[in-house]
Amino acid sequence: MFENLSERLEGAFKQLKGEGRITDINIVTTVKEIRRALVDADVNYKIAKDFTDNVKDKAMGGKVLQAVSPGQQMVKIVQDELAELMGGTAEELDITNKPTVILIAGLQGSGKTTFSGKLANFLKTKKGRNPLLVACDIYRPAAIDQLKVLGDQVKVPVYSEPENKDAVSIAKNAVAEAKKNGNSIVIIDTAGRLAVDEAMMAEVANVKEAVQPTEILFVVDSMTGQDAVNTAKAFNDRLNFTGVVLTKLDGDTRGGAALSIKYTVNKPIKFVSMGEKLDTLDVFHPERMAQRILGMGDITTLVERAQAQFDEAEAKKLEKKIRANKFDFEDFKQQLQQIKKMGNIKDLLGMIPGVGKAVKDIDISDDSFKGIEAMINSMTPQERSNPDLIDGNRRKRIAKGAGKDINEVNAFMKQFEQMRKMMGQMNKMKGMMPGMKMPFGR
Repeated sequence: MFENLSERLEGAFKQLKGEGRITDINIVTTVKEIRRALVDADVNYKIAKDFTDNVKDKAMGGKVLQAVSPGQQMVKIVQDELAELMGGTAEELDITNKPTVILIAGLQGSGKTTFSGKLANFLKTKKGRNPLLVACDIYRPAAIDQLKVLGDQVKVPVYSEPENKDAVSIAKNAVAEAKKNGNSIVIIDTAGRLAVDEAMMAEVANVKEAVQPTEILFVVDSMTGQDAVNTAKAFNDRLNFTGVVLTKLDGDTRGGAALSIKYTVNKPIKFVSMGEKLDTLDVFHPERMAQRILGMGDITTLVERAQAQFDEAEAKKLEKKIRANKFDFEDFKQQLQQIKKMGNIKDLLGMIPGVGKAVKDIDISDDSFKGIEAMINSMTPQERSNPDLIDGNRRKRIAKGAGKDINEVNAFMKQFEQMRKMMGQMNKMKGMMPGMKMPFGR
């Protein structure tokens, strides 16, 4: 995500390396490189120029603060301006109405239906709401079935009228159904087209008029860059939507859509979506995205994702086992499963400062843990709970059962033992330092 832009900006900041202060002379080259980086990321030239003009105005002649280099000062200025360009602060949904009607709009293929399922899951699990999904895409084959599958996965009801070809009446009937059944939120998935056309705009505008939604979210494929911004403007002129959703941020994203939409339509980006998993939906935080673009990571989001999978009772139980030096393979497997639930592995690593750049050219599959899980699954329950039982013969059997080479099993066993020793050492340190927190505990 934004890898090329991050590299280009890093190169621009190197122009100031070794300088004693930011001056009229050395700022020109840096700003020019920043502008080129933005344009290459598919940001409109006018937006890129306005952005760098703002950076230049704030940086020109800036004195070096104590212990802060000109390059660091420039990074801070660019970070603040990037955050401001993308909206400044996070803006969440207005879900105070009962029921709150949320209209989902966008082109075909932008990820509207998948996002609708993710949003229903988000509002149910994180906001404690009782949503109803509504299938108003009356054109795309299997659109209703797709939404029903997503609804089943997140355990949210789906309202549909397969024989009805009037999207307006379907939407109105769905809102009435929600009121009758006590659904606090109605999420209406509308039809899309391959390009903006009058028929599509008229239909979604008519649905809007009929149900008077509190929120209208425009879903855009972030990989389409500047084209996405132009489409957003066309939709906003007709619908006056309340927010933007950027999907497919885990793809080959140059950054143009994320950096340009707020400037163009003056509407906030409210959510970002990555991957097909229904729990991979995040509230958009401009300041955090700015940090990630500049290679600073995003520890806050990483911690939030970890907390979402955090079971306090299990964590306390695990901490007791670690203190007693009884951490076993079953515990290890549970921790792997929690990590997998947090999202794309490479994306998670990218949130750690300094790691994103190190792994950018490495192909890290979400299946990376499958080999380890296969080895653990090939162990007997006794072996999982008592790793010391596993001798050479048992290792051969585990390797055969997991379809692995004996050397892979030996390497894994060695790494596991090293980890257990480290936990034991931390346990001893905790005895000497009572205030110290154990891994996985609070």
